[in-house]
Amino acid sequence: MSILEVGQPAPEFTLPNQDGAEVSLSDYKGKKVVLYFYPRDNTPGCTTEANDFKDKIEKFSALNTVVLGVSKDSVKSHTNFSCKYELPFDLISDPDLEAIKAYGVWQLKKMYGKESMGIVRSTFLIDEEGVLRETWSKVRVKGHVDAVLEKITSL
Repeated sequence: MSILEVGQPAPEFTLPNQDGAEVSLSDYKGKKVVLYFYPRDNTPGCTTEANDFKDKIEKFSALNTVVLGVSKDSVKSHTNFSCKYELPFDLISDPDLEAIKAYGVWQLKKMYGKESMGIVRSTFLIDEEGVLRETWSKVRVKGHVDAVLEKITSL
């Protein structure tokens, strides 16, 4: 598994969103993309993170930036999660771990003394040309969205 480096092209993907429509990273050429990977729909940290992005979506839009959330949950799970919290951005379903592995976020995690493979909460900032501009790994939810906004503003 390779760790992505700032300055390299972001891995392309084409996967379904919460409506079952195919979404490709290249669809957003000309816009900045905040691609955030999260473990599971409807869990406390993931819900807080999604709502934090929702609360600041107008600021992202004003900066020519789209937000995309990715987990291995099903399209149906994403539909329910998106509707429940009225999320104004796409949630990408990646049950085969295509983008999840391409971005290096499928890792061994330890919780309560047990080891298992899972998604490490991570965010990638991709510029208008599809180049990786910033990465955040092992994200702590509190304050994260503001840090992402701050980075976009400084570009």
